Amino acid sequence: MASTVQGSLLGTTPTNDRDVKRKTQKDKELGELKMTEDEINETADGLYDEVDSEESADDFDFVSHYGTAAEEQGDELLSDNSAGSAISCAMVGVGGAGGKLAKAFIDIGFNKTLLVNTTKKDQPPGLDENHLVLLPGTDGVGKDVNLGRQIIDDNSTLVEDALRNRVGSVDWIFVLAGGGGGTGSACHALNDSLHRYLKSVGGTGSVVYILTAPSSQELLNPTIKLNFNLAKESVADEPHLILDNEKQLQLLRGRIGMLNMYPAANSSFAKMLAQVFRLSGASSPLQVFDTKDLERCLRTPGRFFLGTTVVLDPSTTGLGSRIYQECIKNSPCSPPAGTPAVGALLLCLSEEHADNPTVSNHLEATMAYVGGRSEALFSGVYIRSGLPGLVSILLLGGLK
Repeated sequence: MASTVQGSLLGTTPTNDRDVKRKTQKDKELGELKMTEDEINETADGLYDEVDSEESADDFDFVSHYGTAAEEQGDELLSDNSAGSAISCAMVGVGGAGGKLAKAFIDIGFNKTLLVNTTKKDQPPGLDENHLVLLPGTDGVGKDVNLGRQIIDDNSTLVEDALRNRVGSVDWIFVLAGGGGGTGSACHALNDSLHRYLKSVGGTGSVVYILTAPSSQELLNPTIKLNFNLAKESVADEPHLILDNEKQLQLLRGRIGMLNMYPAANSSFAKMLAQVFRLSGASSPLQVFDTKDLERCLRTPGRFFLGTTVVLDPSTTGLGSRIYQECIKNSPCSPPAGTPAVGALLLCLSEEHADNPTVSNHLEATMAYVGGRSEALFSGVYIRSGLPGLVSILLLGGLK
């Protein structure tokens, strides 16, 4: 009896044969239900795989509710600039007019150029699509500067990414825009993104704005006039240049047909600015306008002026006054007002003229004359063959 009670209390020893058989049958049934941990995990994985295989595109149809698939933008790195330049730079054309001016720079070898616009309809003919950054959200802005700013603000990261992926690392960015349309007049909305991009790639330069001013006929339109004034105000404290379309048309009328007038004006300006970039990286046995001089001019806040002329006979008296006045007269920019903070006078002449003592004396007087009209003057004198005379390029910066 004692042994029976002990076995019952400990629950370890069956008391008779019937109990033994009952326990054996129970253990067998439990064993069939038991699974190892690996078998459990394997079964669970199989269940998840089965669920995944049953999913379809319909399970993601909510995506289409929030908009269509984004149009692919080219992310290929653009080739390096083939145009000679002392500074590493990129051009960013904004809007229709800015894009056409940017295309003129592409045509002369500034391959690191992007055209930012809200519509493809203003795209210049013959443009490689990899230069185009199309901002989603609207098909043009209808000369509405506020809408232009909103679209640019909403897509500033897209532009910044395009610069990083397609342009790569540069020191300077030149923003080209038409001061009259809605997208171009809103170009300054990119300012923070452009400076952030330059900082991220270690750029040592800055952002320079080049605006085109509407012609006198275009300024009769109140909306265009307002847009231009807003664009001018937005870049007033930035280094900027304003191309006067009215002056450009006057310089070209009677020489070029209407169809090619603006393309010719854009091409001429692009070549003139490119020559400044090229000369600042060139050597000279006489006098050099170097990279630091150029960067000092470009970095100075306010408006800068650019003009050029050619004097067939540089041995004539009054050369300094003649060069200064003709550069202003023949410039596509509005005349300078006030005293420039910085200036640069670049002179290119033949070796024969450079060997002429009279010409040398006149060149010294010219630099003194121009230097007296700016707070600081940089100059460069270069020997070039095949010139028709003395070619002069005048740059004045820090204008109000």
